[in-house]
Amino acid sequence: MAEVKTKTIKKVKESPKQGIERKTHNLDAEDKVLGRLATGIAMILRGKNKPSFRPYIDGGDIVNVVNASKMKITGKKLEQKKYYHHSGYPGGLRTTLMKELEPSEMLRRAVYYMLPKNKLRAKMMKRLNIKN
Repeated sequence: MAEVKTKTIKKVKESPKQGIERKTHNLDAEDKVLGRLATGIAMILRGKNKPSFRPYIDGGDIVNVVNASKMKITGKKLEQKKYYHHSGYPGGLRTTLMKELEPSEMLRRAVYYMLPKNKLRAKMMKRLNIKN
């Protein structure tokens, strides 16, 4: 009879803060389209560009964006796109046109809504720095 070799595998539990290296990415927003820039930033903040990506660990990098006022907004979005928020009271729906916002706030909102809606989103947004 042939002998069967068995191997025992020991599972090691890692703490979430163990081994996270944060790099700084400096991005120039000049002549870049708002949505395409925001998706790239969201991927970096989330850490999906790393081979060690795990959705339940905040392992993303720091992102610094310059020249946000020079980014492109395609189509008629400046005149037509509306942002909504509600005060919670009856008749409390408020609208803001895109052209009324600062370019840095447009980019911040675009990235914010591309990140997962959980406890990690606020921590990820703290690592985003936008300069006009």
